Amino acid sequence: MIVREVEENEKNLYNKKVNHLVQSWEWGEFRRKTGLDVVRLGHFEGDHLEEGYQLTFHKVPLFPKKIGYFPKGPMPNTRMIAALKEEAKSKNAAFIKLEPNVVLASEKGEKDIIADFKNFGLIPSKKPLFTKWNFLIDLTKSEDSLLAAMHPKTRYNIKVAQRYGVEVKDSTDEIDFDIYLKLYFETTKRQKYFGHTPQYHKLVWETLMPAGMARVLMARYRGKPLVAWMLLNFKDTLYYPYGGSSLEHKEVMASNLIAWEAIRLGKNMGLKVFDMWGALSPKVTEKDPWYGFHKFKAGYGGLHVEYVGTYDLILNNALYKSLNMADRMRWLMLRMGRR
Repeated sequence: MIVREVEENEKNLYNKKVNHLVQSWEWGEFRRKTGLDVVRLGHFEGDHLEEGYQLTFHKVPLFPKKIGYFPKGPMPNTRMIAALKEEAKSKNAAFIKLEPNVVLASEKGEKDIIADFKNFGLIPSKKPLFTKWNFLIDLTKSEDSLLAAMHPKTRYNIKVAQRYGVEVKDSTDEIDFDIYLKLYFETTKRQKYFGHTPQYHKLVWETLMPAGMARVLMARYRGKPLVAWMLLNFKDTLYYPYGGSSLEHKEVMASNLIAWEAIRLGKNMGLKVFDMWGALSPKVTEKDPWYGFHKFKAGYGGLHVEYVGTYDLILNNALYKSLNMADRMRWLMLRMGRR
């Protein structure tokens, strides 16, 4: 078996092997448009692709080394780690951050995973990018079953929105994408969190929408847009990564209805899973600034899953420590500036 970069004419073979949106060929093309160095590696037995995955390499201002990022890939194995080390050396990277798209199984807990990963030279990361927890909704269930699994308050709020006559429609029109973008940045400013730039969202849209992998879902009340989500899809999964809302007419519960209509949209598209893109742990308290968002998602009765977590493959320990310290200082300054 050999490990090499996947070629353009092997795109379809590659997409059949990967199992998350951010590992898709199309997502890699979007990341390349943002200026990142995208590498797709394949484990080949002759012409047969056994395993494929992609990662990005990021330049760091004032530092001589890059950082690799490998999100939502498969479970690491010996051959993969060897390939990643070689790639990191060729790209002059201090370390690679890995976030496998692997749910912790009851028969093998986190301590066992950490022990296995330690043998690969992986250590638990001090800075996750994807959340360790998530809600996944089974779209193969009937609508009645999905509604029955929801929190009673969530079902009630959906009915409130329906009684008010809130309308939810999906769209791929540019004008609706612009409305989504406006609501998204109104929300980030209001809630004081750091979202991606307008250019980032536009590149996601321009790359994935023509491929049939992106759409806007919008809730309107009396013709006025109140909530807009950008939904992405890959293989059998619908993803809810980004959304924004208005402070107007909160009483009509447009956000509750748009989530239900997103679920119904996924079912109508013949998809099997609605991925809510992140959650907090079961031990979360109301003191957490993201508690409200977590509680909103929890209301839809999805399966609350825990992933194996975030790990770093270190190639240069001294620079690894310096980069982490610089990153902590950067975020501290950004948060102080936002306050």
